[in-house]
Amino acid sequence: MTNPAVLPSRNTDYGFFGTLTTCPERDRRTSEVWILASRLIAQAVNATSEEEMIGIRDFLDSRSGRHFADEVVGALQCGAPDCEAAIAAAIAAAITKWQDWRITRATERNEGIPAGLPYLTGWVQHFAVTATMDEQH
Repeated sequence: MTNPAVLPSRNTDYGFFGTLTTCPERDRRTSEVWILASRLIAQAVNATSEEEMIGIRDFLDSRSGRHFADEVVGALQCGAPDCEAAIAAAIAAAITKWQDWRITRATERNEGIPAGLPYLTGWVQHFAVTATMDEQH
């Protein structure tokens, strides 16, 4: 089975993409970083379908995606060089951190994401389900 395609951002002013674009210290190749982040997240959450890739795109385009980008940018501003290996390491560190967190009962009540899921997995699945529901209406 081939890996599903990475989808481009639909929110280049905000979310993950916008946060990287507005980072003042570096000339980031934002589109390349977007693709790398999407692929690494897909690997981390075992995304194998187009619906899951939509969930990844919508997660990265969301307010949560902006917070995820803050983690990546923060790691890069700690003196790491702006090269693909350093960017991949910063994204991987953010993924690990977000996967170590768990969805809380409050988030389950408010958003419908099952409590106890890894945080990143839960949000990606939430956005995948939301996109599927929106298509059906």
